[in-house]
Amino acid sequence: MNSQKHVVVIGGTGHLGTYLVPRLVEAGFKVTNVSRQKREAYLPNKAWQSVTQVGIDRTEAEEAGTFGTQIAELKPDIVIDMICFTLDSCQQLVGALRGKVSHFLHCGTIWIHGHSTVTPATEDLPRQPFGEYGIQKSAIESYLMTEARQHGFPATAVHPGHIVGTGHLPINPVGHRRLDVFEKLARGEEVVLPNFGLETVHHVHADDVAQVFMQAIFNWSQSVGESFHAVSSGALTLRGYAEAMAKWFGQEANLKFVDWETFKANDPDSDATWDHIAHSPNASIEKARRLINYAPRYTSIQAIIECVEWLIESGEIKI
Repeated sequence: MNSQKHVVVIGGTGHLGTYLVPRLVEAGFKVTNVSRQKREAYLPNKAWQSVTQVGIDRTEAEEAGTFGTQIAELKPDIVIDMICFTLDSCQQLVGALRGKVSHFLHCGTIWIHGHSTVTPATEDLPRQPFGEYGIQKSAIESYLMTEARQHGFPATAVHPGHIVGTGHLPINPVGHRRLDVFEKLARGEEVVLPNFGLETVHHVHADDVAQVFMQAIFNWSQSVGESFHAVSSGALTLRGYAEAMAKWFGQEANLKFVDWETFKANDPDSDATWDHIAHSPNASIEKARRLINYAPRYTSIQAIIECVEWLIESGEIKI
């Protein structure tokens, strides 16, 4: 039956699409990828040979008011939007697809929660987003859930954590993406963490995020009108993350803890660290387990290690 269903993925050649699109093809769906320019997926897969590629510049099309219509003209049964970042953008697309698709899936973010309050956070907690990215994603989720629950639009929202895997730079134990942190841990050198290193990050392998999308599609009646976290089974503290990586490198973590102002004055990427520790995401996957049978294959550390191994092999991390 899946071979009769047409899935349009908007932005399918990015990190998530690299894993999701082959899963869709292998499940028997007809797949069309819509992107601004032709770009190879992060990893090769023969499944891409059967994917139809359509080039649309979303920004230009939205300014012209034609993007939603162009997607509708592809006659999809299912639309997966990986690259929607504003409420206006979402509203234009939904307006054009209303009554024309059986399922609409939006890729959000766990940053919709803003500051952590109760942990692990469940999807039904009140939203307290901050920063334009989290605020817009939260507004999109709210809009889609209202459209689904009150107006019958078949929407599902999937909220990934910090995505990792082959081909992607991980958020490191300091809360930014500099690779020298892993090099220092590998050599047993001192790594400076802010405060007591007890803020959290919540990673997820890109293939596990793809699994959430697939399970939402396969469990349509349970997923429409719902949002789901797409994260590993457990968040990591910065300290725990650093210690686990040092151990993997065969070292004992050499950590120094300093107050925030001292850290900020000495780390040129402290703005990124602040974004991560201010959010300190720690999200529950119990709802996704219960309703759509989500079962992540990777723990946070397992997903990060795969990524780090690739970076070592490619010469990006030098140890």
